[in-house]
Amino acid sequence: MSGHSKWSTIKRKKEKTDGARAKVFTKIGRELAVAVREGGGADPSSNSKLRECIAKAKANNVPNENIERIIKKAAGSADGDNYETITYEGYGPCGIAVIVETLTDNRNRTAGDIRHYFDKFGGNLGTQGCVSFMFSKKGLLIIEKEGNENEEKVMEDALEAGASDFNSESDDVYEIYTEPDDFGAVMEALEEKKYEFVSADVSMIPSTYSKIEDEEAAIKMQKLLDILDDNDDVQNVYHNWDMPETDDED
Repeated sequence: MSGHSKWSTIKRKKEKTDGARAKVFTKIGRELAVAVREGGGADPSSNSKLRECIAKAKANNVPNENIERIIKKAAGSADGDNYETITYEGYGPCGIAVIVETLTDNRNRTAGDIRHYFDKFGGNLGTQGCVSFMFSKKGLLIIEKEGNENEEKVMEDALEAGASDFNSESDDVYEIYTEPDDFGAVMEALEEKKYEFVSADVSMIPSTYSKIEDEEAAIKMQKLLDILDDNDDVQNVYHNWDMPETDDED
């Protein structure tokens, strides 16, 4: 994926969520439970969505015992919470494309909240499909360069595992992209080679990114992303804002 590194966006999000670990665990736990109930079983080898969720959980440092407990409970539950997946699309300040994926047990509440956030921070909620054509669904695995300094070796291992693209533009990490259906197999092949991931997920990757030159609009855009992330019903937020690099030290 030439021309842009997605790491700056993920890094900023991970830094923020380090202080809200319980909320992250809760959201991932909900995703795991829904994946089990919708996938017809608790076996990751036959449930690709569950496999993706487990990878995401591990990359966010959810303990293995927590993952196993959630899966076991969901597999043994006949009813449980009735969550549905709803995706919203819209524009942030300066026309930034935004996709919001939610899991909710009350679509009226969630729709009202999402619309309010967009209105409050200078954006507007759009119709289904208004921005999703600007994104492609891709698996994304991120590996730290520290301890993996041989770039050629990492790229060779990634492509051999079945990755579709490789990006080393970031100073800190390598980004490995896969087709959605290949995500689990590529991840497992790299795990067998003892690679560890700072992020692992199937994401919506924008085809182009847009800058925000106006400082006030940039502040509003960041506030929109923050309030969306903080909503319990929101699982994932994707956008095409070319976010400025932070000066924070890791």
